[in-house]
Amino acid sequence: MTSRLEKKIKIISQGLNVFYGTKQAIKQVDIAIEANTVTAFIGPSGCGKSTFLRCINRMNDTIEHCRVEGTLLIDGQDIYAPAVDPVQLRAKIGMVFQKPNPFPKSIYDNVAYGARIHGLCKNKAELDNLVERSLAKAGLWEEVKDRLKESGTGLSGGQQQRLCIARTIAINPDVILMDEPCSALDPIATAKVEELIDELQSNFTIVIVTHSMHQAARISSKTAFFHLGTLMEYDDTAKIFTHPQLSQTQDYITGRYG
Repeated sequence: MTSRLEKKIKIISQGLNVFYGTKQAIKQVDIAIEANTVTAFIGPSGCGKSTFLRCINRMNDTIEHCRVEGTLLIDGQDIYAPAVDPVQLRAKIGMVFQKPNPFPKSIYDNVAYGARIHGLCKNKAELDNLVERSLAKAGLWEEVKDRLKESGTGLSGGQQQRLCIARTIAINPDVILMDEPCSALDPIATAKVEELIDELQSNFTIVIVTHSMHQAARISSKTAFFHLGTLMEYDDTAKIFTHPQLSQTQDYITGRYG
């Protein structure tokens, strides 16, 4: 595994503010997120963690009256610069949502969809190979290899979520964002997704929003604690959970509020 000293910074936020109309949802967030690391965003409901996550792939652009101020860099590029095409940006930043959302298509077509749209494969053989590799990376190939023509919506909840992850990694994104990816899953399916996240971090930078303190402690190397739109504390996960600097962090992780 790459040592902490060798890890480069993938995402940098400087003075980021987000407004919904006149309401400020994010306040002056400064953070540097390491490449090939799982970073967890924790905090009570409505604290801004999902809003900030959506800034990273400009999904807030789709919300009327939403305004983003400040700087957000990925690999040194300001993703809010006028020349940046949000559609192209999202092709490099995968998103896995709270509720599994496979397309009403076959398992094969779910995974192949992005590659077809972006012209990533020259022929059917390349596409077949990409689908198999992506499903294998998502820990799903052995379960579905004889059912590729069946609908993705017919899979179990946990399998659907892993299918969505396969669909995401098929386009080889730079970053994978996950917004509560296990909240709709049972403990066994959650364990499989968490194991998958751990395996994927060697190839992808992963940022996950979670309400589960146990999940953040299990799968992340870095944890950011948000409260009332402010990034309160950001450090190694072990340090956040054992020696937090702020009383608010301590109160949240010990269940005094949230």
